[in-house]
Amino acid sequence: MKRILASAICAILPLMSQGAAPALIPIQAFVEEDQYNNPQISPDGKHLAVTVRVRQGARTVPMLSFFSLPGMTLESTVRMPAFIVPASYEWTSNTRVVVEQAKEYGSREAPRRNGEVVAMDYDGTHQIYMHGYQMLTLSKQNARYGNDWAYATVVGTPEVRNGHVYIASYPWEHEYSALYDFDSRNAIRKLMAELPSPDASFILHHNDKPGYAASSDKQGLFQLWRFDEATEKWSVEEQPKGTRLVPAAFSADEKDFIGWYSENGGASKLIRQNVATGQRKTIAEDAHGSMGNLMYDAKGVAPIGAFTNSGRPRMVYIEPSHPDAVLHRDLSAQFPDASVKLISATADGNTLLALVHSDRDPGVVYLYDRKTNKADLLLTYMAAIDPDAMAPRLPISYTARDGLRIDGFLTMPPAKGEGKPPLILIPHGGPHGPFDDWYFDTDAQFLASRGYAVLQVNYRGSGGRGDRFMQAGYRQWGDKIMDDLVDGVQWAVGQGKVDGTRMCVYGASFGGYAAMTLAAREPDLFKCAVGYAGVYDLPLLYKRDASILEARTSNTYKRWVGEDPVELARLSPTRRAASIKAGVLLIHGGKDERALKENAFRMKEALEKAGHPPEWYYVDYEGHGFYDTANRAEVYQRMETFFAKYLGKPK
Repeated sequence: MKRILASAICAILPLMSQGAAPALIPIQAFVEEDQYNNPQISPDGKHLAVTVRVRQGARTVPMLSFFSLPGMTLESTVRMPAFIVPASYEWTSNTRVVVEQAKEYGSREAPRRNGEVVAMDYDGTHQIYMHGYQMLTLSKQNARYGNDWAYATVVGTPEVRNGHVYIASYPWEHEYSALYDFDSRNAIRKLMAELPSPDASFILHHNDKPGYAASSDKQGLFQLWRFDEATEKWSVEEQPKGTRLVPAAFSADEKDFIGWYSENGGASKLIRQNVATGQRKTIAEDAHGSMGNLMYDAKGVAPIGAFTNSGRPRMVYIEPSHPDAVLHRDLSAQFPDASVKLISATADGNTLLALVHSDRDPGVVYLYDRKTNKADLLLTYMAAIDPDAMAPRLPISYTARDGLRIDGFLTMPPAKGEGKPPLILIPHGGPHGPFDDWYFDTDAQFLASRGYAVLQVNYRGSGGRGDRFMQAGYRQWGDKIMDDLVDGVQWAVGQGKVDGTRMCVYGASFGGYAAMTLAAREPDLFKCAVGYAGVYDLPLLYKRDASILEARTSNTYKRWVGEDPVELARLSPTRRAASIKAGVLLIHGGKDERALKENAFRMKEALEKAGHPPEWYYVDYEGHGFYDTANRAEVYQRMETFFAKYLGKPK
């Protein structure tokens, strides 16, 4: 498994030669998900915690595994209950780990945290239930605390790991957030702070006292709270309309904090602000979008830089002379075609884990030894994928018909065939908040490997460019968002690289809605359309229960798409099926809780009534995206056959 860093340089991401078409990459290579995820090294560097996908019957199941270092000898594997997976985990000492659990609902949706937090030793022993709705039956502290009818998330640990962990708890049926100090050895908790607002993200001082909390009001609009240590009370930090200030971390002397700031709904800059005076200084910004996630030093305390979101990500250093920033810059120089992230480190900072990934490589993790200045290859995320055979994802930008700049990515087939390749448009899900980025995209790479060009557009409403750009997509689902997608297709055709007479559209979730809407709105533009786990009958968005959480969800949908029955009908693809000429493939799971199965059945029925029956792949036990490996492979197999039917096999 070991490989010296220097010897690996030339093997990472060389451009593929433009020669004869390579052998077809098996579908199985694309449907096998990352075998490894979220590796975390213990404070003393002796153990590695990592999520490993283990085959169980028809699918692979994420399990938490522990390995000894540096030899990678398996020490234990812990499987959660059915459909429960390790969402994240933190070492609280050299031997103990706290794990947040989440429930899987479908491959096209991130597992949802269910409020259950457990702790265990690296060998899988001494497991205790710390927080969750099964406290009375599973916890040693059941009599003391009772059931936690709440979500929860780990906020952090003391800078010196002593077995304690800070956990935020969010009651399901109450409008407040609580922050606790838990002892991971016995599940005893101590209340640190309460905030009269739900789902707060707490920002702690270095003395572990709360400083700020980012939350939302009952309408789901952003709020910033500040904690006064003298009075031990919270107050809302009033901000001008269109302004958003989100603290992230305090400076070593506690006089300043680093965070994100935007004004007039624009893209977020990275700023340093004085706590007492409010004086603010911009330390990093991107002309094309918001600054992205922070990267911290080896101790996980001080931010040393942040990645940009737009185009190909680049690192902007906050403290260029910091030893870890220097190390990151040196490592990045060894992999010029990839992105390097420092993702975990020992307490002394001498041993680090570095993730190297790109548009063509799902990722590899190196174990770096600072003393010897060597890195050993530790983990390969999708071992069946050969980065040399993948296609570059080219950042693109164009002007929509109303003058708004729209960004995206064009993935061209890696092997040059005869003539221009057909084009497949893939609108992303969401729609408001998510956005397509430069990194490895399984859908795009699979289709490119089959000879298709793939266009992905961050239409108005997408995240990554500030509130104003995101809100520009509100109540524009069937209108300006669709304009942006059509304008993107026309831009791609105008570049002369794709065949404008052979185009299809494919999307999942909101992308499925967009695929059917475009097929109805632009009947002569697309030869075919694929909807996967899509929303097609918009009134179903409001088929919810009356809980507080669902009320907030309904308020969100009201902002996004409105609630006028006439308008919802106008925007629903089920009501426009008669306009669709393109071939249609519908893919859906019967257990989908995000896009209810009625969406697919109503779309199917509407097309059948219009005399245009769709191709159909429905699996009763799957959710919002399929999990079983055979079903995932079948999705790609059917899509491959479907696209070839309507676009012809690329030459």
